[in-house]
Amino acid sequence: MKLHELKPAEGSRKASYRKGRGIGSGNGKTAGKGHKGQNARSGGGVRPGFEGGQNPLYRRLPKRGFNNPFRKEYAIVNIEELNVFEAGSEVTPEILVAKGIVKNPQAGIKILGNGEVTVKLTVKANKFSQSAVEKIQAAGGQTEVI
Repeated sequence: MKLHELKPAEGSRKASYRKGRGIGSGNGKTAGKGHKGQNARSGGGVRPGFEGGQNPLYRRLPKRGFNNPFRKEYAIVNIEELNVFEAGSEVTPEILVAKGIVKNPQAGIKILGNGEVTVKLTVKANKFSQSAVEKIQAAGGQTEVI
């Protein structure tokens, strides 16, 4: 096979559809736009959501909610995930990211108390839930807010 012998697969290429190019095309004269009216005009038609002058849905429904631009999104780690560390080791956000426990530490890391911790650890994070602090201390470890 040579470069000049290459051609597209049979049926994969369609001829371009030429609107408004004579009666024989089946789409001449008004080019599929019918006779007169807003949709027959150049640039005609109504915007998305327009309901013919009726009060549109987006104005009938009440406004709700608020997006706080200063909100902090913490990456969540449950204490049961900390059992992979050896007893007596120090757990920091950098180590959690390196181990793959946390993928994206947005505004920081928050440790939650879901599950049980069986090893004694020193855990450093941006935030702790009360139950997480109690369970880590019960296992002989300590917590430190950074």
